[in-house]
Parts: sequence; structure tokens; C-alpha cells
Amino acid sequence: MIIYRASAGNRDNTRMEAIMTDFRLEIAKEIQKNIAMDVEQIYSFIEIPPQTDMGDYAFPCFQLSKAMRKSPVQIATELSSTVQKLPFIKKIEQKGGFLNFFIDPVAFIYEITTDTIKEGKNIGSSNEGNGKTVLVEYSSPNIAKPFHIGHAFTTILGNALYRIYDHLGYKTVRLNHLGDYGTQFGKLISAYKRWGNEKDLEEQPIKELLRIYVKFHDEAKMDPSLEDEARMYFKNLEDGKEEEKGLWKRFRDLSLKEFSFSYDRLGVEFDDLNGESFYSDKIPEVVSILKEKGLLVESDGAQVVLLEEEGLPPCIILKSDGTTIYASRDVAAILYRIRTYDFYKNIYVVGNPQALHFKQVFAVAAKMGLEEAKQCVHVGFGQVKFLNMKFSTREGNIILLEDLLNECVAKTLEIIRKNQEDRNTGMTEDEMQSVAEKVGLGAVIYTFCKNGRERDIVFSWEEMLDFEGDSAPYVMYTYARCKSILRKADQENIDYKTLDIHHFAMTGNEDEFMATKLIYGLGESVKKAADAYEPFMLVRQITMIARTFNKFYNSSPILNNKEEDLKKARLAICQATCIALKTGLQMLGIQTVERM
Repeated sequence: MIIYRASAGNRDNTRMEAIMTDFRLEIAKEIQKNIAMDVEQIYSFIEIPPQTDMGDYAFPCFQLSKAMRKSPVQIATELSSTVQKLPFIKKIEQKGGFLNFFIDPVAFIYEITTDTIKEGKNIGSSNEGNGKTVLVEYSSPNIAKPFHIGHAFTTILGNALYRIYDHLGYKTVRLNHLGDYGTQFGKLISAYKRWGNEKDLEEQPIKELLRIYVKFHDEAKMDPSLEDEARMYFKNLEDGKEEEKGLWKRFRDLSLKEFSFSYDRLGVEFDDLNGESFYSDKIPEVVSILKEKGLLVESDGAQVVLLEEEGLPPCIILKSDGTTIYASRDVAAILYRIRTYDFYKNIYVVGNPQALHFKQVFAVAAKMGLEEAKQCVHVGFGQVKFLNMKFSTREGNIILLEDLLNECVAKTLEIIRKNQEDRNTGMTEDEMQSVAEKVGLGAVIYTFCKNGRERDIVFSWEEMLDFEGDSAPYVMYTYARCKSILRKADQENIDYKTLDIHHFAMTGNEDEFMATKLIYGLGESVKKAADAYEPFMLVRQITMIARTFNKFYNSSPILNNKEEDLKKARLAICQATCIALKTGLQMLGIQTVERM
């Protein structure tokens, strides 16, 4: 079912202060003792060198040269003798105009591993969003039309952004701006009255509504008067006439019921289901404001706002027959959301073809005097391609999301069954089907998130289900491998959860160090993903964590290690890896599995 929560304000938004040490900040504080510069500015200057032999952090002194009237090399040399080594710093080295800091691997591994275990699911979280509301509008399917894989992009991307902002402590509100209004409903009403089959509508509502919608367009090519009839029915709907309103509500309810199957399967919920129809009666206020400000002008019978100064074409507010369009409803939605949510950001996860539309809508809102228009953001994304097919509901040429999910799960189940035959994993049929469902859905979600959102997606079963490649199955398998190691350790009663620095004395090899450095970087990747509206930055980080852990696993004995303290320390690294992978995957909307 679609879950609707009437009050987002009831949600617990509290966030603990970050436990994990910010090494860059500690270095910035130490440098600040020796130069007249704010810690925040020093922090922003500190870099991560491109090569490990140049240190783990570097402070470039070029920015200080003019103020201090010294060369960058001289400044770096002087700082190298005055800046004190912190407990986690192995050495400080001046190289040219840079002051390079080398982290003590043992101290670092201990700090990051134990801090990660303490934080648990809060790893990478922060309180930066406290007191700020972020609205994320996504999915927004059209009522009476199938939920195809084109809708998956906005649904999966939006759900990931919601989870990322939520992890950073923002009060997040999930909006599903349903396409439940417009001229297309006039067409659908006309089609239903002419060719609708009541029995089919009850048994397979979306399929029947799609059939008559496609038939309408086929017939309208031969009889253009049908378009006039459709406009008449939509005008009646806007005027609140009983028959048209009753049919519209029925189509909407049947569609929502069918959409809920896909939402439930993907673990997607919403706080607000206000569609375009909700804002219809709020448009008169928008029109009134625009008239008062002298912004509304007539153009070919329509009422428009001119946007020449913004370098944009006019934005239609009312069509020549007095009916509204989605632009006018979006402007009304902004006004409503300002009053209802007092938002910090209002994010629209909608495809790139709508970029001009949102530029116009935001420009109109700004002309109305709404300062919050600056906080409205269009997060565009590319197209979905599968075997060179294009998607057009009008022509009936689509691939349903449910079909894609079913196919991916079925192919995953084949792989798991073969693995069962080859390795005798002991999994029952029910377990294999449960794992296949999570891994198959995870593969689809990962595919939508793994590249920059503006790039087109071309589906490839081989890439999606590659257990050795950049894929959800690979990351999920790594998590399951970690859990398997920890289960064996628990069976042997090995205590790896209450350790101190002495247990880590023998750690510090390159693979251990890199594994923990990537876990440490999870928080920064979450922040970058939020700032750029790019979940792929998080995907990249968790994939690197998985790859580096597997390298560590293959090079460094864990359970078979004869050194008891080193065994426990490495088990703790396994636990920290589990926490990081599970937290990262959950932010994408992917469930983990305990074994594969």
C-alpha cells in the first residue's frame, strides 16, 4: 500500500553529534595556532594529495604568501618546525609550498574502526540539517497510465535523495505530485464513454485505461473533432460537473491502488500525495497576484507572464479557453508549500526535458515576489534505454517497471540456484527466493544510481548482475561475506567488540589502512551527494569500500590469524565494513542480505 502520513512534523528528526574524529579539522585547529586565519578557512584549504607518498593531508601555503610577505616555501618550512604533531600524526613534512601530514596508520585504524562501531547506523550522519526542511518531489506518475521503467528513474533517484538528506539531519518531506489533472483526462473520459469495458476496468484497470487512451489517439487522427470533445470534458471537470468528476476520481483511485504494488516492492513511501488537481482551486490566487503586479498579459487569447528579461519564452498561466496548465499548477504548488512547510529547499526530481518548464515556473514565482523561488531546485536526469526502445504511452510502446523487476529477480534466482548447486550453500528454496528478490531489486536501484544522473541509462543484464563488477550484487555479496566471517567469530566466542588501542598495535598494513580510510570517507561522500544532488557519489564510495575490503580479505588472514589481538582487530574492521556498507546501501534504498 502507499503510506500517507498526515503530519511530517511527527517524525523524529534528532541527530546525534558526530562521534567520528574529523582529522582534517584537528589539523586545521593546530595550524591555526601558528597563523592568523580562521579555522574554517584553513579547513577549506587543506587538501588530500593525489599520491600517498605526499601524505594523507596537505596544507598549501600559497594563499598566505601575499599577507605574510613570504614565499610559500618559506612559510611551509617555518610551519613544519612550529606545528605540533597530534597523536594520530606520524610525521609532518615540508615539500615545496606544501605542509604534508602523514597519518599514523595504527592510530587511524583504531579510531575509525571503534568510532564506526559506536556510531552504528549513524555513521556519516550529521546535524547540519537541524531546523531545516527539505522537500523532495519525485515519482509523480500520470494517473490512468502504466508505471513504466521511465518512472523508475525519478522514483529511485528521489528516494535516494530523500534518504541522504534525512541522514544529514534535515526534516525531509516526500512529495508525490501525481499527474492527475489536465486535458488528457478529457481524452480519457471521452474514450471511456465511447469504448470502455466495465468488466476489464475492474479486473485490470491500468491495462484497460491504457487501451482506450491509445484508441482515442488512433481515432483522433481520423476524426479531429474528438480533440474538441476532450477539451469540453476537461472544462466540465474543472467546473466540477458531477459525471466527469466521478469518473476522474474512479480512475485516480484505481491507479493509486495499482501503483502501490511497485512502491511497496521498492520500499518507497510518501508524506504528501497532493497531485495537480489539489492545486486547481489555488490558481485564482496566483492569477490575482500576477494581475495586481501587472505581470499577466494576453497573448493569442491566453494569459501569460512575459520572461524576456530572464531570456525565457512566455509562461502560459491560463489557456485561451480559461483552463489551467501544469505550469500554473506548479506556481500554485510553490505558494502552498511555502506556507505549509517553510522549506529550506524545494527539490523537483524530474527529467531533463522539463528543464525549461521549471526555469519558467521559478521565474514566475520570483516575479511574484516569492523569495523562496531561489530555494527551488530542478534535479534533472537522463533517459532510460532498453534494446533501443523509446517509451511512449500514447503509442502503447512501453516496458512496465513490474516486468523489469520480475525479470531481474528471475535472472538473479537462476544465478543463486546455480551457486547452490556448485557450492552447496545449504539455502532453502524460500531463502533463495527471498535473497533473489532483494538482490534483483538492488541491482535495478544500483543501475539507476551508479552514474551521474544526467547520463542516459542503457540496461545490460550482464553488467547489472555481475557479481564481480560495479554492481549491487557485488557490494551485497561483500556485505554477506563480512557477516559470514563475523558469524563464525561469534560461534568461536571471539570478543572483537570491546577493544583498545593495544589490540591494534600489529595493524597498519596498506590494505587495512585503505579499507578504513574509505569507511572514514563515507560521511564526506554523503555530504557531496546531497550538495550535488548526485547519489552516484555515495554509490562510488560504497563500491570502493567493498573492493578494498575484498583486497584486504584476500591479503590479510582474519580468522586464521595466530595473533589473537590482530585477529580481533581485523574482525573489528570487518564489523565496521558491514556497518558502512549496510548504511550506504540503505541510503540508496537497497536492502542487505545476510548470506548469498
